[in-house]
Amino acid sequence: MLRYTLERTIYMIITLWVIVTLTFFLMHMIPGDPFTSEKRVPEQIRQNMLAKYHLDKPLIVQYGYYLKNLLHGDLGISLKYLNRTVNEIIANGFPASFQIGMQSIIIGVFLGLILGIVAALNRNGFWDYVSMILAIIGRSVPNFIIATLLQYWIASKLRWLPVSGWGTFAHTILPSIALSFASLSIISRLMRASMLDVIGQDYIKTAKSKGLSSFEIIWRHMIRNAILPVITVLGPLIAGIVTGTFVVERIFGIPGLGKYFVQSIYNNDYTMILGTTIFYSAILVFLVFLVDITYGLIDPRIRLAKGGK
Repeated sequence: MLRYTLERTIYMIITLWVIVTLTFFLMHMIPGDPFTSEKRVPEQIRQNMLAKYHLDKPLIVQYGYYLKNLLHGDLGISLKYLNRTVNEIIANGFPASFQIGMQSIIIGVFLGLILGIVAALNRNGFWDYVSMILAIIGRSVPNFIIATLLQYWIASKLRWLPVSGWGTFAHTILPSIALSFASLSIISRLMRASMLDVIGQDYIKTAKSKGLSSFEIIWRHMIRNAILPVITVLGPLIAGIVTGTFVVERIFGIPGLGKYFVQSIYNNDYTMILGTTIFYSAILVFLVFLVDITYGLIDPRIRLAKGGK
């Protein structure tokens, strides 16, 4: 298991380095620079600004400067937000995105697993159809439409929860529900399909013939084997939601990280583009790493397969 973990750690570091390198050079292919705007800046001032941030030097030299700072945990100073570092902006915006993201994942995973299991055990029954209807809604209706409907009916009409804003737990409920539909639909469909596949296996028939209770068969044999595909998608799902969804954050007035990521591209804010991309990528790669380790813990055959044992 130690060797398996070390190999995955090395792959994780290499992947992050590749992402940093590709993002850095692709970013500089965007037309213009951070100091190009509608208001014409005197050329001397523009050159002074480029020199201050080392943007007047060859690209490979800039890359070297950035890697050096990155190794010290310094993501640089934003080129658009005055006197604010990228580290500071991420530290201020991420907690809000993280909170609603984790709440939506908890809702989506919990309800998705239950719906998937119940649908598989009642194939072509009422709960099977309910599960599939919710899955179709979650995949076909954009989360900003769901967010708007929740905002209109729950907040405006019924006045059960705040329409928008940030500060209390009540402000997080509607955006979390809106974001949970996508993960709920994916997980419920995956769990249903996986459970149906497991139900037909010989070892399930053997367990039934031994007289094991329905609870033991479902919990110990069906769910444990059927949940592996769900674990596979959890890493990217969590990373995508936790790091912020720009539209839903804007609808509910949430001071999250999503808006900085989108605006940095429009502003040609090089350090902000790199910083948020690296931050997103680090979370995604780390969660995929955790998925690999979890796979190895749940099913030892996965980590031993390479050695042919």
